[in-house]
Amino acid sequence: MLAVQGLFAAVPDPRAANARHRLDEVLLVALAATLCGAQTCVDIATFARAKLPLLRRFVRLAHGAPSHDTFSRLFQALDPLAFEAAFRAFMAAFAKALDQAAQDQAAQDEPDGTGRPRIVALDGKSLRGAIQSAGRSTPLHLVTAWAAEQRLVLAQRHARNRSEVTAAREVIALLDLRDAVVTPDALHGNRATAAAILERGGAYALILKGNRGPLHAAAQALLGEADAETAVRTSHTAHGRYEERRAWVRAVPGWAERYGFAGLCAIARVDGLRRSTHVDAPAEAEPPQTRYVALSQRLDPAEVLRVVRAHWSIENHQHWLLDVAFREDAILTRNAVTAQNLALLRRLALGLIRQDATKGSLHTKRQLAGWNDDYLADLISQMR
Repeated sequence: MLAVQGLFAAVPDPRAANARHRLDEVLLVALAATLCGAQTCVDIATFARAKLPLLRRFVRLAHGAPSHDTFSRLFQALDPLAFEAAFRAFMAAFAKALDQAAQDQAAQDEPDGTGRPRIVALDGKSLRGAIQSAGRSTPLHLVTAWAAEQRLVLAQRHARNRSEVTAAREVIALLDLRDAVVTPDALHGNRATAAAILERGGAYALILKGNRGPLHAAAQALLGEADAETAVRTSHTAHGRYEERRAWVRAVPGWAERYGFAGLCAIARVDGLRRSTHVDAPAEAEPPQTRYVALSQRLDPAEVLRVVRAHWSIENHQHWLLDVAFREDAILTRNAVTAQNLALLRRLALGLIRQDATKGSLHTKRQLAGWNDDYLADLISQMR
């Protein structure tokens, strides 16, 4: 495991030179507390006092457990952009190490196989309890880049004034997207986002909505009457639901210039069909959903289905887990800077604990970390 304490050592310390507690030690304590279920600075300080002997196996904490005021002042003063930059560097190296391990395993399983592009999903999420003041109703909104295969957050940006499109382009500008296909949600199917992805060396798979006007209409004309017999199909049954997806892909030479859409070389159509498998559910399927996807790389239909399906992992394996296991929406944080910094810690904790091979849900692992010092020590050891 890569050294998380090295990540914290790279974060600029905003405090005075005579601060009693070392920054990297305070941040490591906060991360360990977050792994065990802490939500607020008071929770983190309580955890530090309760687990001080254990924590001193990893950090000195020469002046004892930091108080909740120490944690509160730090997270209000810590520059979220500087913290995110260190976080991003660590997560990029972490994802690369996991990706290399997966490629080595795939090479053993399929020596003659060819590597597939990694998938980076972009999406926004509101922290409903993070409202700057009681008189405002607009929560903090964050946009994250998500490594779909490794299930790791790669970068995070605050969407100021809830401008998710602007924040998404800021995130894109931070990333090395070589050998990656970027798949944002339909909000980002526009020329500027396409160009931003290409500038960072990536390929895009952008959902086209009706507001794309001529390009969307041309996609419908091209694939609207596609022969069902020629589609590539996948199906999946889980959680009381049967889902089937079909995909077609057509090359569109000259469309990049015709529609001013940099890099556009192919259009995909993806149909999704869904029905409940519960005994008392209606027999008929829901009406099919059809989406058109602009591609800057000619992918075969099976790969398009993989990319489109992988996009939803950001909802299922990040947003949902943060809300359910971490109860992120219920955390009341009035200071926006504190909320951003603690959100980064939660995303780091989510990524790290998911790599632990112990059987059990994320909720179970977090409880076990809080109850069992040996298990928590193993988690912290993996982070060093």
